[in-house]
Order: sequence, then C-alpha cells, then structure tokens
Amino acid sequence: MPIARHDESLPSLPLISDATLRDSAHMAGVEFAPEHAAVIADLLVRTGVSLVEVGMVAGPASKDADLVLATHEAVGPERSMTLVVVRDRQQVATALDEAERLGVRHIMYSIPTSEQHAALKLGSSSAKFLRTLARSAIVQAKDRGFHVTFSGEDAARTPAERLVPYVAAGFEAGADRFRLAETVACLSPWQMQDVIAELTAIDGSEIEIHSHNMLGMAVANSLAAVRAGAKWISATVGGIGERGGNAPLAELLTSLRVIHQDTRFDLSHLTELSRVALRGAGLGEAFQSGPTSSHSFAYELPGQLTHPEAYETLPAELVGNSRELLVRTRLTPPLVEWALNDSGIDVDSAAFTSWLTDRQERSGGALLDRDGIRKAAIEFQAA
Repeated sequence: MPIARHDESLPSLPLISDATLRDSAHMAGVEFAPEHAAVIADLLVRTGVSLVEVGMVAGPASKDADLVLATHEAVGPERSMTLVVVRDRQQVATALDEAERLGVRHIMYSIPTSEQHAALKLGSSSAKFLRTLARSAIVQAKDRGFHVTFSGEDAARTPAERLVPYVAAGFEAGADRFRLAETVACLSPWQMQDVIAELTAIDGSEIEIHSHNMLGMAVANSLAAVRAGAKWISATVGGIGERGGNAPLAELLTSLRVIHQDTRFDLSHLTELSRVALRGAGLGEAFQSGPTSSHSFAYELPGQLTHPEAYETLPAELVGNSRELLVRTRLTPPLVEWALNDSGIDVDSAAFTSWLTDRQERSGGALLDRDGIRKAAIEFQAA
C-alpha cells in the first residue's frame, strides 16, 4: 500500500547564508583562526552558499577584524556579511566606521525585539523606542551604501502586534532584508509558518530565518519558514553555535535535495567542511547539537550567565546538564566578576582582566572555566 504524501512543494527554493564564522565563532570557548576562516569560507561558497556571515563589530578595533579580512580575502566582501551591534546612534556610527575600515559591504544589525531582551540590552522595552532606534541605524547604514539586513533578536518570542510594525518600519527605512532569529527555540514548524506568514505579508519584505536547535527542530522550522514565503535560511556547519546549536548545514541541504529535489548545491564538500570547522572550533568530531551537548548551556557573555532565562528554552538541570562559563581570550571585567562572585577572592577586576587576557593570548588561549579564572586570580594576587 503506497504511503500517502502531503504536498511538500515550496513557493521558491531558498538562498542559504552560513553563520559558522559569526554565531559559532561566538559560542562559548570557540575562536576560529584566520586560516580556518579562509578555508571554511571558500568551501561554503564552493558548496553553493550565497552569503558567509563573519564576525561582529561593536566599535573600533574589533576583535574579529582578522576573521573578517581573511574571509574577504578568500571569497570577497560581496559574498560575506558582518554583524553590527546596535545600542544607540553614536555607537552605531563608530561601528559603521569600523565596518567601512574593514571593507565590509553587507551588514546585519542585531536588535533585540522582545520586551525582555530589549529591556536587558537597550534599557527600554518601549516598542516606539525600538522602531526609532532601528530606523536611525538603517538610515545611517544605507546613507553609507551598505546592504542592510536587520535582525530581530528573540523575534520568535515577540508578539505579532509588536513585531510586525517593527519589521514594517525597518523596510520603510530602506532595509533590504529582515532576519527572524529564533534566539530561544520555542516554536513548532506550524507555529513558525504562521509567524513568518505575517512578515512575508508586509509589502516589499524579504525574510530570512535563523533558528536555534535546542529542541531539535531548526531544520524543520527553517523549511516551514520557506513554505510561508521566507527567501533565506541561515545555517551553520555541523549545526555548531550558541544555545544548542543552529540549523545544521548538511542536514538542511540534504533535506532540500531529498524532499524538494533541490540540486543547486555541491554536497561533496560537506564532510570536509564539517571536519575543518569542528577542528578549527576545537570541538573535535564528536560535537553534537541539542540540549545535552556540553556547550548547550555554556556562555562567555556575562549577560547570558546573569540572565539565563532570557536565552534558554528550558533550564539546564531539566535535562541533567549544567550551566558553565567557557572562554578563551574574550574576557571582560563583568565576566570575571561573575566568575569570582562568592569566591572570597578580591582583585581589581579591570587590572586582572587585562593581565589574564594578555596571558591567554601569549599562551594560545587555553579554555577557561569558572574554576580556571579563580585559580588565575589567586596567581594574579601573588604576582
């Protein structure tokens, strides 16, 4: 008896962007070297990925400058995109100065859209303030000639009555694309389809989906978004990335091939890509995405450690996992203060952070957890 099949047709086949050198590069304890970035970017483009997302810029002297430049050298700035942090108008201006210095052509703004994330990161949960900030940032970038994607951080949990006017305002300001970030994995594929449908109904919209894999549905949610009219899917090699990983590129492309007969991509590079990316990330070939990975609840940003409920679909303890700090050289005084809290160790956090960062860079950036930072603080006291 033949199996009854539902209609699996898509309105159009999606374009693919890959965030390995941005999202994965900023997962806890992972720092790609420029030589790895160049190889990964080249293999991604040879596979058929349209856009390689690399690095993050918040202001001058970006720590990701070498990654950005290596990617530009490998595939050209037209095939790459760099995230620009948005906090206020002046900060955006200095970040755009840095993006211009690095030769970036395509930027993506990351702006928190949910009330919870906006209050934490912008100091205001006002929807009006959010739209004003986004419009200002978009206009500044378009005036300088950038191609602009604006991303809604935690957009998947943002109510439609708040999200839709925000997205519409961004396109009215001249943005080229909107990325819905499922920062906290919380939607089923059919819920994702409904959310995306409201955005693709906006006149002149071009929508991208960036889904995290904590619930194991990142590929399914990405394909559901395309069924609702999204034009782009964001993935990562091996599914590596923050908070349980992202939509894994190999599973995504093979799903498109098997389910939708999409033959646009050269899948022969996928195994090499995975090996290079996992080796460059220092994860080894045993990395797994999902909530039981040792990296699922590991963080290197103090805000994620102090407000885990803003980033987690479910608590680490529910799946027998634990929350941890993991960092190599991206140390900051607030991160150090979190690590030393309740330890009884008293040091000048700014001076200690500078000392430890220098030591990490000289020694090759061994992975540090909370206990490692505390041990280093005792050594700093004795120095």
